[in-house]
Amino acid sequence: MRYWDSSALVVLLVRQNASLRLEALLQDDPELLTWWGTSVECWSAIMRLVREGTLDPQGLRAVQDRLTELRQSWDEVLPGEACRRAAERLLRVHPLRAADALQLAAALTAADHEPERLSFVCLDLRLAAAARLEGFTVLDGS
Repeated sequence: MRYWDSSALVVLLVRQNASLRLEALLQDDPELLTWWGTSVECWSAIMRLVREGTLDPQGLRAVQDRLTELRQSWDEVLPGEACRRAAERLLRVHPLRAADALQLAAALTAADHEPERLSFVCLDLRLAAAARLEGFTVLDGS
């Protein structure tokens, strides 16, 4: 099982340069683990693509169906006090946005604060750097 950040999941939903590499990672290990807020982050990225004109209404329907399918298959780290405290600590030591700190805190929580137990799939450079510093092996499909 690998922990998937929304930056990697969006690439599975909307065809991009890294899509084939991440699809191969998913085929290699189809068990997805992510934060409970990931679907909202994915939806935000999808709607940004719609507003920019990159994704048309027909494409939106297909992406929405794929997000629903993926969400039904993934396991979520639920919110809790330990995860919140971990996110607050991460914000003190890494230059992260709040949602990224929550993603990384959820991964740490899922790994029982032993990051070597879980790979972290991420395409966000800042979040990936923080994850590496926390001890995760970061996979970007390359």
